[in-house]
Amino acid sequence: MYLNQVVFNFHDVILLMTAMLCCFFAVLLIATNPPKNISNYFLAAFLIAHAFIPLHELIMWGAEFKLHVRNHLPQVYFIGSFAYYLDAVLLYFYVKSLVFRDFHLRRKDYLHLIPFGLFAVFMVVAFYRFPAEVRQEWINTETFVYSHGYIGMDLMVKVMRVAYCIAAFLLIFKYKDILKNTHSNIEKVDILWLKILVVGFTLVTCMEAFLALSKLVGLLANYDFQHPDPDGNVIEYIGLSGYYALFFLVCTLVFTSMRYFSNFEAVKQKENKEPAKKTTQEKLLNPEYAAKIDSVMRSQKTYLNPELTLDMLADTLGIPAKDLSMIINRHFNLNFYEFVNGYRIEEAQKRLLDPANKDKTITDIYLEVGFNSKSVFNTFFKKLVGKTPSEYRQQPVDAAVAP
Repeated sequence: MYLNQVVFNFHDVILLMTAMLCCFFAVLLIATNPPKNISNYFLAAFLIAHAFIPLHELIMWGAEFKLHVRNHLPQVYFIGSFAYYLDAVLLYFYVKSLVFRDFHLRRKDYLHLIPFGLFAVFMVVAFYRFPAEVRQEWINTETFVYSHGYIGMDLMVKVMRVAYCIAAFLLIFKYKDILKNTHSNIEKVDILWLKILVVGFTLVTCMEAFLALSKLVGLLANYDFQHPDPDGNVIEYIGLSGYYALFFLVCTLVFTSMRYFSNFEAVKQKENKEPAKKTTQEKLLNPEYAAKIDSVMRSQKTYLNPELTLDMLADTLGIPAKDLSMIINRHFNLNFYEFVNGYRIEEAQKRLLDPANKDKTITDIYLEVGFNSKSVFNTFFKKLVGKTPSEYRQQPVDAAVAP
């Protein structure tokens, strides 16, 4: 019946491809997901929710396809709009579960579904409670989608999605600071791909929020959306740009995921417990514990291990990791990363001045003392010693203050 009729234009094909990529990648993540890896399930859920968004856009604004849906499947017309209330929430949970290896959903996390519930109530009250003939007329004339209520809800959810993306980015921004409390080397942790992913979706959601705001402003200014000016329809250009940006981001996500996802170094989520008892506080503030840690670090030289973590040092000392972290923070006024690398710099000073190491390069020495990065070693050395490693090594031995 429609063999000689064009149903999809090029923009529509982009939307279809975006939805298909999201679905295929979600299935792949679920099928290959390691046991107990909750982050991949959140990513898969995000992709599935996000697949409904280009389909919704296609149903709403597709050149010819929207007419077929209106005539044959009007009952699915607004189903995809519910995905707007889920995708950004799932993206935030994905980032949170990726950063914190002990993350799990709690009762308060379900409060994030309140906007979804509000939209469901709005749709029932403002649309679904009316007879089918009335709903069909509103769909055909696009009266409902350009109503004050629908555009207002659309603007609310678009702004909400931007807020969730920003929250996810702030969590990523803090991630390396969190990592410094548990790891002595963080140079191998590559989160650039995750930043690009979240920033990219933030830009897309910002474009969509601006588009929703433009619709509201146009509605208040009595702009005729059903018969827009073909030479100045900025809203349409913004919408099309969002389609292509989203397609590019999904493609980037698919092609970079297999390389980076399995190498992410998660950390423990900060525990919210009651304040410690007075006896425990006194123990953690006892200088003898700090002296014991310093003695073990110098005698056993555990800092030479480039993979040293807070848990490993805590096992060596025979104390809980959270107590060790608190002692380091309070007595030494340092995080674990700075604490361990301070000992490495002292060791590097000794070796740089040792005549037995005169044939060794600075690279050899910084690798021996536990550093993985030359730039990090140089930065720490300059900060703690006041000279570069080369300057320190070239000075007369009797002029150097050996640690």
